Amino acid sequence: MTEERLSTAGEDLLTINGLTKAYPGVVANDHVSFSIRPGEVHALLGENGAGKSTLVKMIYGLVTPDAGSMTLNGQPYAPAEPRAARASGVAMVFQHFSLFEALDVAENIALGMENPPKMRDLAARIREVSQNYGLPLDPDQLVGDLSAGERQRVEIIRCLLQNPKLLIMDEPTSVLTPQEVSILFQTLEKLRGEGCAILYISHKLEEIRTLCDHATVLRLGKVVGNCNPREETARAMAEMMVGEVLHVPQKAPRVPQEVALEIEALDVAARTHFGTALKDINMAVQMGEILGIGGVAGNGQDELCSVIAGEILVPADKVRLLGKDVGDKGPNARRALGMLAAPEERLGHAAAPDMSLIENALLSGAVREGLERRGMINWGKTRDFAKRIIKEFDVRTPSENTAARALSGGNLQKFVIGREIMQNPSVLVVNQPTWGVDASAAAAIRQALLDLAAKGAAIVVISQDLDELMEISDRFAALNEGRLSAPVDAAGLTVDQIGLMMGGAHDLEPVQVAG
Repeated sequence: MTEERLSTAGEDLLTINGLTKAYPGVVANDHVSFSIRPGEVHALLGENGAGKSTLVKMIYGLVTPDAGSMTLNGQPYAPAEPRAARASGVAMVFQHFSLFEALDVAENIALGMENPPKMRDLAARIREVSQNYGLPLDPDQLVGDLSAGERQRVEIIRCLLQNPKLLIMDEPTSVLTPQEVSILFQTLEKLRGEGCAILYISHKLEEIRTLCDHATVLRLGKVVGNCNPREETARAMAEMMVGEVLHVPQKAPRVPQEVALEIEALDVAARTHFGTALKDINMAVQMGEILGIGGVAGNGQDELCSVIAGEILVPADKVRLLGKDVGDKGPNARRALGMLAAPEERLGHAAAPDMSLIENALLSGAVREGLERRGMINWGKTRDFAKRIIKEFDVRTPSENTAARALSGGNLQKFVIGREIMQNPSVLVVNQPTWGVDASAAAAIRQALLDLAAKGAAIVVISQDLDELMEISDRFAALNEGRLSAPVDAAGLTVDQIGLMMGGAHDLEPVQVAG
């Protein structure tokens, strides 16, 4: 493996010349050119809609360019499908895993191979390669029983078994604890040392500064800059991406107030075989406070959000809103009382894909915005509400009549979060508020949450972005296997402490809630 990877040292491994791809109404990539050398970790930066996804899809054979060319190891390279890309030595770890929970690790890896060996031999190879790269895996374990970090290992080992010369990684640390990030970086350093090139996409700019040798910056489909990330600040790179001075969210001092949301001794059984049961959840959130909840994906975040939103009903006295028992009330009843929610899955849960933005504004805002009366919808008022969301949160869309599925992920996220914030909730729970959102939009969303808290709302932010939680949270708690740690003051928390809490260490000194 090592000899093959190092054989092209000193030459460009992948060269991209003038790649262009257009869709109706938008040029996703406009004459993009850059190169990657063997053993280089190369960052691809850009805000939402900059063209990163389209570009890596062309490299991996998922999309055919309209113009331009690529060379790999000095030879023309134009993969017609991912199979051809893999055969040429290009592998990709996607942001969203493509794994079957009911199958074991070896079976999942076999499904991604053109000619898998016998399962016994494959299991031995998985053990060998995973140990060599510091990502130990049990080939016989069910994927449904793995943590998010372990599932990512499955995807990475599947790629490494292909002996890649170029490994593309899309937001690889979004579901990892700090300790797991450290392990992943050690693996990438080993690959770098063997001559494997890595094309690395991430919104976490401090990671880019730590790991990457070079960065290509895209804006509106064009290359607008190149830099050595180690010689730039994260803010400078973010401003290069968005083309303007980046707004830094400002947090106002918080004065202790009465408790707005309480959950007491709550147990909820898992809804599916691979779901997570909530165990003895206790939490209290004051008016004007942001409680940040961290945790690796799959530890009960969706279930907790659903309990607060009213999608999972529990005994009435288990959830209290401003002193009122609401555990047995559904989402609409809670919305009327001021408890709003924005779930993680924006397309299909937070928004109906084939409905327009006007109709999606109605689905959530009908009660608090008075958009219907006696069964009759006020479409004029609903249209105005959708327009206000689009304007206030800079949702980039042709019009309010556009279907939700036609928006980019980041723009739909801005619409979903904006829709809830603009209804002035007393309590708001948001799960992954800036998932897949560029630096400028993320800063705007965080500032909107801080402004809402300053007006007196109690906010629960569930996120896997620890930098985000530390930036906006007053207190921090961690979910691990359905258990919530005692909240601690977010100020002064170290990355190591956070990682321990996310891993199940719940013995940090708690901060008592007044009121």
